[in-house]
Amino acid sequence: MDASAATGPSALGDFLRTRRARLQPEDVGLVSYGARRRVPGLRREELAQLAGVSVAYYTRLEQGQSHNASEGVLDALARALRLTPDERAHLRQLARPTPSRRRPAVRPDAARPGVRQLLAAVEGVPALALGPRFEVLAWNRLGHALIAGHLDFDSPSRPPDRPNTQRLLFLDPHTRELYPQREEETRRAVASLRVAAGQRPDDQQLTELIGELSMKSTEFSGLWSRHVVNNCAFGTKHFHHPLVGELALDFEMMQTPDGSGQGVLMFSAPAGSPSEAALRLLAAERGPDVRVLEPQRP
Repeated sequence: MDASAATGPSALGDFLRTRRARLQPEDVGLVSYGARRRVPGLRREELAQLAGVSVAYYTRLEQGQSHNASEGVLDALARALRLTPDERAHLRQLARPTPSRRRPAVRPDAARPGVRQLLAAVEGVPALALGPRFEVLAWNRLGHALIAGHLDFDSPSRPPDRPNTQRLLFLDPHTRELYPQREEETRRAVASLRVAAGQRPDDQQLTELIGELSMKSTEFSGLWSRHVVNNCAFGTKHFHHPLVGELALDFEMMQTPDGSGQGVLMFSAPAGSPSEAALRLLAAERGPDVRVLEPQRP
């Protein structure tokens, strides 16, 4: 899969078209006079009028023929399309990408010792360290038991076997049974992946992941084509766990401050809730050993 398919001019055009399609003239104060419309949503002419730009200029922008649009034009389009803050940021990343540059080969990502220490310290909380491509760099025993107990606990220490939460969600049959509200979970996952792709347009491994999922999962490719963008950093996930049954867990995704794109994903349940009891049961099922992977040696 070419990187431009995820972050290049064609992606900008697709994003603008999907956002036009979700708005009707009456949503933005335009009169349609009941005329039969050949395309869903706003026409190019209508959006250009709302944004205060010429139709010709907007058409070139949507077709990827106009580069480096001004901040004023992007702000006007964002207002006209009623974009969310995450969508506004994504629009800027697509319209004004950073110049591509060849990156030196790097070692596979690894969680810092301090992050691993944190995972070990919160032994009663399911916790994972995730890389910028949603790969699992480390997890504590309860995080492993909750998300992927069918996999080898030590698999994150082996880059060729390292689990990836996106790949698990769309390609792993065990994980498919884990989320009873699958439509919500897959939509959230793809929306987060869109954010990552916009932030890392030159990341070849991320591009390859998107290509693999597009080829192997029609579910993923259908969601990807909708261009949903949302930085899903917190919320509630519902699980149907094979050992302890139903859980509703709040999650927080906290980015590390070193600019690596890594983060720590943690789950919790309200005190006294059935989900807290289920977590305690899951911890008991897995035993008291909540060790964390040893840091990789250079």
